[in-house]
Amino acid sequence: MKKLAATLLVCSFAVAGGAGHWSYHGETGPQHWGDLKSEYIMCKIGKNQSPVDLSRIVEADLKKLQINYSSGGNSVTNNGHTIKVSYEPGSYIVVDGIRFELKQFHFHAPSEHKVKGKSYPFEAHFVHADKDGNLAVIGVLFKEGKKNPVIEKIWKNLPETGKTVKLAHKVNAYDLLPEEKKYYRYSGSLTTPPCSEGVRWIVMKEEMELSKEQIQKFRELMGGDTNRPVQPLNARMILEMD
Repeated sequence: MKKLAATLLVCSFAVAGGAGHWSYHGETGPQHWGDLKSEYIMCKIGKNQSPVDLSRIVEADLKKLQINYSSGGNSVTNNGHTIKVSYEPGSYIVVDGIRFELKQFHFHAPSEHKVKGKSYPFEAHFVHADKDGNLAVIGVLFKEGKKNPVIEKIWKNLPETGKTVKLAHKVNAYDLLPEEKKYYRYSGSLTTPPCSEGVRWIVMKEEMELSKEQIQKFRELMGGDTNRPVQPLNARMILEMD
């Protein structure tokens, strides 16, 4: 499973361009990802793909998340698909009794996940990997509202495509999580090529806020929508922390 984490953290967030180039639009858009490169076949044939509409929900006795984040977000990369904040070692979550280190977080607009058919204007993904390379991703949905101070720090000096800049002050990913930590959970995949499955997905039930201007700044930089459409649930159920 180490290959899965390496794929997410390197290949699937590579700068757009070259063989197997994918995008969110046109002939290299989501509906064509599985045909662009043999390594992307799961985007086409996978049965446990992400994102999904969180709609087939059952209450479950899910444990409280153990979240141990410090201020470790130190650099911002524009890879042509998203804005990614890389994280220093030492911040982690515990899921199923396993420690997953926070590697990076990034953004999508509009949201990739829906909740009972409802879409949101923005979503953040916090990507974690355990010592064997297995992945756990926390998703946070954002609604339009007041200016978000953490997003504002990141947005102050956004790099051009293919560039990375250091943050003047490290950010703490914990400040982008809602106060109420109840969540939905399901088994899914990467939401970008190669769409590898076996990802533990945790989507927070409570929303966060950012301003219309902050959303627009991201969308303009990315050139429009940066979300994969929701995928079929197939045999899966969505577990809800009661």
